[in-house]
Amino acid sequence: MGYRLSATRLQTYHRCAQAYYWRYEQRLPGPAGFGNTALGTSLHRCLAQFHRDWSGLEPQPPIAWLADCWQQAATALNAEQQHQGWQILETYYQQHILTKATWTRPLAVEGRIQATLVLEEIEFLVTGRYDRLDLEEDGLHLVDYKSSQRFDPPSSSQIDVQLGLYQLALEPRFGPLRSLNWFHLRSGQIYRYNCTEEQRQTVLAQISELARQIRSDQQWQPQVGEQCRSCSYRRYCPAVNAQAEPLPEPTHRPHRLQLALAL
Repeated sequence: MGYRLSATRLQTYHRCAQAYYWRYEQRLPGPAGFGNTALGTSLHRCLAQFHRDWSGLEPQPPIAWLADCWQQAATALNAEQQHQGWQILETYYQQHILTKATWTRPLAVEGRIQATLVLEEIEFLVTGRYDRLDLEEDGLHLVDYKSSQRFDPPSSSQIDVQLGLYQLALEPRFGPLRSLNWFHLRSGQIYRYNCTEEQRQTVLAQISELARQIRSDQQWQPQVGEQCRSCSYRRYCPAVNAQAEPLPEPTHRPHRLQLALAL
């Protein structure tokens, strides 16, 4: 098994190597996730079925098909959530289905990203998820739905890391990735980010740096900045806390590296 790597992990390392070490190497307790709401989960399930299973001959799937998918996906919701979800889906249909001249089935729906990458003689297992992959004339486009009340796009540096990593993971199987598209379902707004070769090279450099850090016995140095205010490990960090608390015992053994040696 290679060294597990995702956009979230690489972004954490980019912000602060010390926080990365505590979270992913020593597995100290970190930020708690909120998980998907029931409404958000139902919306994702409905759109997955809508795009994946339509087999009619019409130029676009009718809104009745969307209603059928919603009826199946929303069984666990109360009446208010069902009404709210349907309003969101109607807006989605009007903005993103009716405006298309013809219907094109996605290349893939609700899949996992998993690829092997070897740098500095370390094998990395790159992982992630996507809601939809669309293959258009100019190449591959990744679509991800956001169902939260409010969506604040990440910083440009975080987006560059995510796009660079997606390019490395997806292109060996699907071909060149052209863009990442976040659909904020509640507002109907689309956030589109184009892929560049510079993003790919930046991520390769960051992974190489991480690989050298993993293989060495050097200290994982903290990087002091705005991110320290919300860091879950602030109380343990002497760089920002003169009376830092002792570190708790790690919950996992350190990673065993899988080296990939050229013969």
